[in-house]
Amino acid sequence: MTIANKKFNIQIVMDLEFIKSVIPMYVSAAGLTLKLALIGILFSLLLGLVCALIKYFKIPFFSQLCSIYIEFSRNTPLLIQLFFLYFAFPRMGIKLSSVQCAIIGLTFLGGSYMEETFRSALESVSKIQIESAQCIGLTRRQITQYVILPQAISVSIPGFCANIMFLIKETSVFSAVALADLMFVAKDLIGLYYKTDEALVLLSIAYLILLLPVSLLASFAERRLRYAQFGKR
Repeated sequence: MTIANKKFNIQIVMDLEFIKSVIPMYVSAAGLTLKLALIGILFSLLLGLVCALIKYFKIPFFSQLCSIYIEFSRNTPLLIQLFFLYFAFPRMGIKLSSVQCAIIGLTFLGGSYMEETFRSALESVSKIQIESAQCIGLTRRQITQYVILPQAISVSIPGFCANIMFLIKETSVFSAVALADLMFVAKDLIGLYYKTDEALVLLSIAYLILLLPVSLLASFAERRLRYAQFGKR
């Protein structure tokens, strides 16, 4: 297939037979990428929630520890974190597989972003509602469970969707620790067959297929939230 643009004199030749032959490789790599992303995102949500609650209630020592973790995580690239896990830890006697490094690295990075989303949502809950709950005799745990968390989670859904999209895109660096993810397959095909255009087009389509449902879900959730809050779409 040839795509030409006379105005800019651009010509792209696509080998459709090659594309058909390597699609199964991309499907397999996409499955691995999605699996690792889902596990990392799940752990990120749990880590983010714990850190957000610790900082929200200003628990001594642990609050400062969470702040240090968040600053370190958000200000260092995932690639460096993966290198540290994959290459530095074995020198300290801690050997991790490529899959373990990917999950731990994504969790470590994602937890800090999820914490920020959770914490901002927690702080958006009106103090009047918390004081009213205290007045009717609810305990701190009951207030958190029945008053604060339900409202905070509903407010934070668009932010969570944005973080999920960000973390799925960050999986593109997993190939640095010898994982056969989408980026690894694309680089391998380029190196072996010099099919740069085909490999990159398939890579882009694969990530689009992974990310588009999340993007649509985020838009839907934002509209529903706006409708619930203001009575309009």
